[in-house]
Order: sequence, then C-alpha cells, then structure tokens
Amino acid sequence: MLFALPPRPQSRLARWAERLAWASVPVILAAILIFRARTLTAEIGMLVFLGSVILAAAALAVAVVAALEIWQKGRVGLAPLARALLVATLVLAWPGYLALQAVRLPVLNDISTNIEDPPLFSRSQAAFSAREGHIPPAVDRALRERQRLAYPQVRTLVLDNEPAEAFQLVQRAVKTLKWRVIEETPPDERRGIGRIDAVAETFLMRFRDDVTIRLRWTGSQTRIDIRSASRVGRHDFGANAKRILRLVEEINNPEG
Repeated sequence: MLFALPPRPQSRLARWAERLAWASVPVILAAILIFRARTLTAEIGMLVFLGSVILAAAALAVAVVAALEIWQKGRVGLAPLARALLVATLVLAWPGYLALQAVRLPVLNDISTNIEDPPLFSRSQAAFSAREGHIPPAVDRALRERQRLAYPQVRTLVLDNEPAEAFQLVQRAVKTLKWRVIEETPPDERRGIGRIDAVAETFLMRFRDDVTIRLRWTGSQTRIDIRSASRVGRHDFGANAKRILRLVEEINNPEG
C-alpha cells in the first residue's frame, strides 16, 4: 500500500517578502512622478522616495529570514523568494548607488572649476525670473577646498582660440547638451570677457540645476570657468562635477 507524503508547508515569510517588494514599486514610481511633475514640494517627494526604500529594504530583510526558514525547515517558497529578491534589489539599486556616493564624496552641491575665483551667477531680472526666483548662494572657501581632492579633474579649461571663437564652441556644446540658456553675453572686444547662464535638467527626476560659464581672454588664450549648482539637497552625489566634465568634453570634442 502506497502512502503519499503530506505536502510541504508554504513559507509565509517568502510571500510577505514578495508583497513588500512589489509594494515598493508603485511607491518609488510615485516619488519619481512627484519630482517630475513638480506639483508637490521636493520634501514630499523625498518622503515618498524614502518610503519605497524602507519597503524594499524590509522585503530584503524578510527574504533573508525566509531563506533560512526554507533551508532549515524544508518549506516551499523559492519562487516568491526569488521574485522578492529581484524586485527589491532593482528598487534599491539606485538608492544604493547614491548612498555609496554620499559616503565616498564630500557634502557639496556647488562645484566650480575655479575655487579661488568662482564665476558668479547673473543677478539680472531676466535670469532671476528664469531661475524661478533662485540664485545659488556664495560658498565658503573652506567648503570649496573639499572639492580639490574629490574632483582633481575639475579645473579651468584653457583654449588657444580667441574669445569669439571659444564663445561659439561653448554655445554649441550647451546646445548639444540641451541645457536651457537663460542669458548670454558675448565677449566684449576690449576685455574679452563673456558669459552664459543656463539651466540643466536631470533626466529622471527633472531636477533643475543652475550653470554659469565665464570666458576670459588673457591676450593669448581664452580661459573658461564653469560653475554648476544644485537647487535641491546639500549633497549632489557627484552630479555637478559630472555635468562640468561633460561640458568640457563637448567643448573639446564637438559632435559632427
């Protein structure tokens, strides 16, 4: 006479881990929509974003306990456990990268190629309105010194081109990067000083960050200094330095 073995019990913890993981997905999508639509404040968006991180982290924690339960007690639940781990890891991938950058990089949200004499943002009424009433504040010299070790490659760009030609190269690079120019002043003939103020928008969250570019003619070369400042948060996670380096790369190697 044959006896059927009783079915192995399901792991409830694995099911809960999967539920928590899937719950974090609409929450993080809601946070992204809040940031992109700008109908609510950035603080609310950050709270919702934090909520998604908490849910995904809880899913991972429960999944670890569920894995031990499945291993020790022989319960069924590998499929929901695998889904929970996959979804939670995907949700936490970007926050995890930001956390790594936060530990690795200094707390800065304003980067300049010239630490001693950073370019100043235009304070004209037109620029003020285009920045929605925001002007990046001055940064203490001690804070700027932190970027010297963190971003040694961020430095003044020196071109052999005359000011007018260098200005055209900068204009073309800004256009290629799809930044919104809010004010520009071509280099004057007497001093060879020009500037471009622009607003750069991040791809995913659509954060609006401010950029100012200053050109100075030395008599034989044009010195180009770039300053990029974030409007949201105290830590830019390296975004401003990357933005400056992208512009420098585009000026040195224009497309086409």
